[in-house]
Amino acid sequence: MLTLRKSQDRGQADHGWLKSFHSFSFAGYYDPAHMGWGNLRVINEDRIAPGTGFGTHGHRDMEIISYVMSGNLAHKDSMGNVKGIPPGDVQRMSAGSGVQHSEFNHAQGETTHFFQIWIEPNVRGIPPSYEQKSFDQAEKQGKLRLVASPDGADNSVLIHADAKLYSGLFDGAESAELALDPTRKAYVQVLRGGVEVNGAKLTTGDAALLEGESRITLAQGANAEVLVFDLDA
Repeated sequence: MLTLRKSQDRGQADHGWLKSFHSFSFAGYYDPAHMGWGNLRVINEDRIAPGTGFGTHGHRDMEIISYVMSGNLAHKDSMGNVKGIPPGDVQRMSAGSGVQHSEFNHAQGETTHFFQIWIEPNVRGIPPSYEQKSFDQAEKQGKLRLVASPDGADNSVLIHADAKLYSGLFDGAESAELALDPTRKAYVQVLRGGVEVNGAKLTTGDAALLEGESRITLAQGANAEVLVFDLDA
């Protein structure tokens, strides 16, 4: 079964310096029908104004992934990491037993647009850790590139969760298919453009929630960038 979640049905928050869309209940947005999907707990589409950002705050026992669309996200944490996250990079932070971090947009005159993703871990209380890798466009064009996995396969970032994350770019006749275990769940988030997911048409900001499916087929892309999650049910 495929359930379509339209972009405009997401929760929204406008803090001036931060404009955000929430796919699932988060902070001041609460929707008991959308508390997560499998072990996927948060997908926030955030836009941070120049010279602003998230001050130092803490997390525990969560796998946090940042995926930047434009601009640059400046990351600093209590593990000693001071990093810039540009488009094409995937950043993973395992909060584990506890971590403090901040995220800022230091660029003048340029908004930082990124997706913040939280996945529930399958182990708790581990030492916090950090990883960041770059995936160029050619690796994702017309295909699904594994970018996060429980075992770091194919040079993906390693997450402490029963989940896999793929990124893909699709335009024109390009298509890809991903086999699924129908006892698991899957989730497709369209970051930009348009694409058909198992025949259903999705556009920027839309998502498809899948359960009981044995495959995902992506086709008929129009400058599309997508994230595909294979999730524990």
